[in-house]
Amino acid sequence: MARFQFSLVDQIREPWHVKDSRILRSFSRRTWWWGFSEFFLREDLESSSHIKDECLKIRYAVTIVKNIRTEVTTDTELPVVPPSELHQHLGDLPKISRVKGDVKFKVGGKKFRAHRNVLATRSSVFMVELFGKMKEKKAACVRIKDMEPGVFKAFLHFIYTDSVPEIDEGDKMAMAQHLLVLICEVMLHDYVDTDNAATMLVLAEQHGCHGLKQACLRFIASPCNLKVVMASEGFEYLTRSRPSLLKELATNIVV
Repeated sequence: MARFQFSLVDQIREPWHVKDSRILRSFSRRTWWWGFSEFFLREDLESSSHIKDECLKIRYAVTIVKNIRTEVTTDTELPVVPPSELHQHLGDLPKISRVKGDVKFKVGGKKFRAHRNVLATRSSVFMVELFGKMKEKKAACVRIKDMEPGVFKAFLHFIYTDSVPEIDEGDKMAMAQHLLVLICEVMLHDYVDTDNAATMLVLAEQHGCHGLKQACLRFIASPCNLKVVMASEGFEYLTRSRPSLLKELATNIVV
């Protein structure tokens, strides 16, 4: 493989017309010569001052390439993307005094501020409670019953950071169990469908998951879901194990 270059040389041996092959060429028995079909116009050459005594000099240079090494290079270095700190920034959001939350929760005598948009984005339960037709939408302070303030604080930490905080050793077991139920309730709400709605309603009633229970009741009571859910095995289990839920379901059905 080689590159070649033709150049016209003037009287002081300086090239004044250069033409380069630019790319590598392979010389073989089939292709033993390379050049340019149009190197220089004859009329331009005859009128050139570089011709002396009707003679000209042509320099021919060949560069042979033995080993070819290729590597990808860039003119500028790509910027290094720093690791995400979104969870840290969101976790600090409730602590920033100038960015006060727009909703208050009262839990066991303590008040907590939070941000409706964050809660609704993280949980469809909060989406319905804070932006739906429920009374909490316009309530100045939402009261949470049957929950310790420490559990609710840990739950808010999970909502904002997607991580479970460290819990004091003294009430670690009780808080962890309650917190686990809350987290499962938020996550399970998004998986309610016509096949599992009735069964999930029974489980929500058994474990005191109020938000999940209300979500299941609304889902089943919907005209487009009611007949399908009633034909499922889960609904038969519901009528046998928790017949009292049928009355609550009836109050949610819009005729």
